[in-house]
This record gives sequence, structure tokens and C-alpha cells, in this order.
Amino acid sequence: MSVPAWAEEAAAPSPIDALKAELQGNINIVWTLVAAFLVFFMQAGFAMVETGFTRAKNSVNILMKNAYDFAIGTLAFFFIGFGLMFGKSNGLFGTTLFGLSGIEQAGGDWMWTFLIFQTVFAATAATIVSGAMAERTKFVSYLIYSGIISLFIYPIFGSWAWGSLGGQGTSGWLEKLGFHDFAGSTVVHSIGGWLALAGAIVLGPRIGKYGPDGKPRAIPGHNIPLAALGVFILWFGWFGFNPGSTTSGVGLAGYIAVTTNLGAAAGAVTALVTSWILLKKPDVGMALNGILAGLVAITAPCDGVSPIGAVIIGGVAGVLVVLSVLFIDFVLKIDDPVGAVSVHCVCGVWGTISYGLFSLTSGLFYGHGFKQLGTQLLGAGTAAAWAFGLGLILFFSLRKTIGLRVTDDEQLKGLDIGEHGNEAYAGFQVFTTA
Repeated sequence: MSVPAWAEEAAAPSPIDALKAELQGNINIVWTLVAAFLVFFMQAGFAMVETGFTRAKNSVNILMKNAYDFAIGTLAFFFIGFGLMFGKSNGLFGTTLFGLSGIEQAGGDWMWTFLIFQTVFAATAATIVSGAMAERTKFVSYLIYSGIISLFIYPIFGSWAWGSLGGQGTSGWLEKLGFHDFAGSTVVHSIGGWLALAGAIVLGPRIGKYGPDGKPRAIPGHNIPLAALGVFILWFGWFGFNPGSTTSGVGLAGYIAVTTNLGAAAGAVTALVTSWILLKKPDVGMALNGILAGLVAITAPCDGVSPIGAVIIGGVAGVLVVLSVLFIDFVLKIDDPVGAVSVHCVCGVWGTISYGLFSLTSGLFYGHGFKQLGTQLLGAGTAAAWAFGLGLILFFSLRKTIGLRVTDDEQLKGLDIGEHGNEAYAGFQVFTTA
């Protein structure tokens, strides 16, 4: 049956409505691009944190790793990863949009914006691994595994949790169950954190980290001001990471900025107090990691918890990161120079679970039962099995083939000389003992 002409005219949007829609679309593009650029700048933050928390003789190596995990990750995600994550799904992963083939039909201008926003997220997951494996990893092996993370490991899990965001009409299986991870406590940070844990285990500790009695020895970072600058850059970039995940110039962005900031502040305070009690001094490394812990934890629930809930979530993360660093160092005897596993894995898991407790619409503490909490636990557990399992396979494979660890001589002299043939601080004395 044909539709009368008058009905078509009534259904058609007015020129003003069409203009409003076009304007809103353009605002969304601009806001999402600005957020993407903020998240990209977080690469500088990660580079500064890792460089500052490690020794001067490895600074060039760390800067090279942070530059090239983004460069290689960009190419890997463009050609394969984006399609696996956001293409039309077969139930497990996307099967379209490889190299953005068919992008005009898939969404045109918006999809270009969405690609760059998701690319910087993929790079974040890859760069997390660098810190836990710092000061003893072969550069060529790093290039290979960081590319594989952006090419395959991160996108596949991302398709399960965020697949519908690509607008191709298909949702991931975790999405369908109601799993909630607004900006990536699990999808980005826990995935990176579990991979970091696997890598640190397979790689082994730095020379001199553990004495003959098995007790850990402190290996101080060479530039704490640089590490602090990196943390402030990351805190700044997180205002693109979380509010930017609205991908909309209207709505919750301001609210999410508030909960994000509260989570970071609470994590900073509780980490400071916890380290002061346990270590008898207000430790700067623990305090800085407390800020990051609060940010990681609030990333999943930032859109759906109250400001007080955000303070509690960030505060718990600040305590957890201190306890986790000590447990990993003293009990598990896993060498993680910058605390990446504690910050991103442990606090990422906590942040994901916390949504099931503190969500205003489905949280246990608001009278909504255990369903959401169970779904969050399932998502966090799936991420652990996926990333940690594949990480062990990947790193063992590299160790048995091209090698994963530099020689003892290279490690003692520093990777700047052994791997790259130059120094970050030419003309200054750089101590090369363990």
C-alpha cells in the first residue's frame, strides 16, 4: 500500500530539524576527535612514567618501545584489528571493515572518527605491557608481541564486549549478557594487565632484583620528576578516555569527568595513607600509582555510579594497588618495575566488579540483586583467561624462537647501548651496574 503524499511530508524532517541533526553530528565528531587526541597524548604519559621509574641506561629503549607500539599498533588495528572488533560479527569476531573496506556504506565520516578513537585505545592496551617487562626485553620481540596485541588479542575480546559500537547491527556475546565496561577497565586495562603479568612471568626478573635469600631489592627509578609528569599527563588524558567514550557532545560527559576525577583523587589519598602505614614513609611511587589505580578502576563504572560511589571505588583501588605491589614483589616474586600489573590488572578487575556493586540501576548495594555482579565477574574472568592464556603462549613462543630476553651483558650495560647504540643522557655519567 502506498503512503499518501501528505503523510510523507509529515514524516519528513523540517529543514531546521535536519540542520540540527547535521550540527549535532558534527559536534559529536569534533568532541570525539578531541577526546582521541587527549588519549593519544597518554602515550607520552606512559613513556614518561616508565622512563622515570626505571634506570637511566634504559631510557632510549623505553622511549622507542612507546613510540613503536603506537606506530605498529596503528597499522595492525587499521588493517585487521578494527574489522575483528567492530565489523559485522559471526558471533565471535567481526568479518567486515578490514582496512576499512566499505566504510562509506558503514557510516562514512563518523567511522573515520570512530577509527582514530578506537586506535588510540588499542595502543593503550599494548603499551601497558611494556612497563612490566622493562629493562630486559629484546626490542625486536617487543615489536612483534605489541603488534599481535593490537592485531588480534585486544580486538577479539573487544568484539565480545563492545562489538555493537561499530554500528554494524551485531553485539558481542558479553554485551548480550549485559556486561558493562563503559570505557575499558577490562577491555583495555585488564587485557593489558593480564598480558603484562604473563610477560613478566615468562621473562623473569632483572639481574639483581632478588638476592640469594630470595628477598627483593629496591632498584630505584632514575627520574621521579619525570614519572610524576607522566602521571599528570595520564590524569589529563583520562578526561578524553572516559568522558570521550560518550562519543557525543551532549549528555553525560560532564558527569563522567566528575566521577573520573573523584576516583583518581580518592585513589591518590588512600594509596598515600596505606603506604605511609605499611612503609612508615609516604612513598612517592605508591602515591603516583594510587592516582593511576583510581583512574583505572573508575573507567568501567564512571557513567553509572554516584559521586560517592566513585570515591569509594577509587579509594579501594588506592589500597589495592599498594597491597598488590607488595604481594607481587615479596610473595609471588614477579619483577614488575613500574607496578603495571597492580595498576592495570588488579584495579581493572576491581573497577569492573565494582559496577555490579555500585551501579545506580543494577548494583547489588542498591537493591538490584546479584545478576549484574555475576555478569561483571564473568566478563572479568573471561578477560583473564583470554589474555593471560594467550599471553603465556605468545611469550613462551617468542622465548623459544627468536628469544625474549637480552643477554646479561646487555642488561648490565643498559639496553640503550646494547639494543640501540646510543644514550639518552650523552655527556652524563650513567651507572651501568645492576
